[in-house]
Amino acid sequence: MQTSPFLGELIGTAVLLLLGNGVVANVVLKQTKGESAGWIVITAGWAFAVTMGVFVAKAFGSTDAHLNPAVTVAFAVATNDYTHVVPYILAQLIGGFLGATLVWLHYYPHWAATPDPASKLACFATGPAIRNPGANFLSETLATIVLIVGLAGISSKNLGELAIGVGPYLVGILVWSIGLSLGGTTGYAINPARDLSPRLAYTILPIPQKGNSDWGYAWVPVLGPLAGAVIGGLLIRFFTL
Repeated sequence: MQTSPFLGELIGTAVLLLLGNGVVANVVLKQTKGESAGWIVITAGWAFAVTMGVFVAKAFGSTDAHLNPAVTVAFAVATNDYTHVVPYILAQLIGGFLGATLVWLHYYPHWAATPDPASKLACFATGPAIRNPGANFLSETLATIVLIVGLAGISSKNLGELAIGVGPYLVGILVWSIGLSLGGTTGYAINPARDLSPRLAYTILPIPQKGNSDWGYAWVPVLGPLAGAVIGGLLIRFFTL
């Protein structure tokens, strides 16, 4: 099979979710080597996951390496080019489901060893520290705006060759910063494919003694990032391009 943008987005997002939700599982599931390692480990793991996901996406054919429907929508709004929106988002959602399934397989014995259903769900989907839908939506929107304008800064022509050479590392640092500074309210989904597809996987997979999938909250980590994407895309379109 030849490389392609669709394949790159799919495989890159799968790696993103495998490593990103993998670090969550390592911290919150029982009897792992990383049990109770804390928020710093989770945010660092997600930052590295994004970096590796970008490299993998590019290797498999996606020069854009969005890995995130919000990023795809934002740059479609910014450029007024919606060509890639449907195929990229489809690939990202499939990749998210695949990556979450691989996390389930990798930590297979630890699901039964973990009695708390909320901890199991946390390995797949985000949840609020304080459940307040309006505030949670605002948090996801604001964090995603920071993601989008940060990506615009990283890809700025003013950085020249620097951005080309170290871009994936800078994206990882950006996500790390968002997680440390803004992630404590909702778990900083900032990516519908990071939450929606894994939540669906959690619903379907035979996980021992799991709880409900909290679909009543699921709109927040989907619509919040998309709202932030539109706002961020408009900021790029009218102030940077």
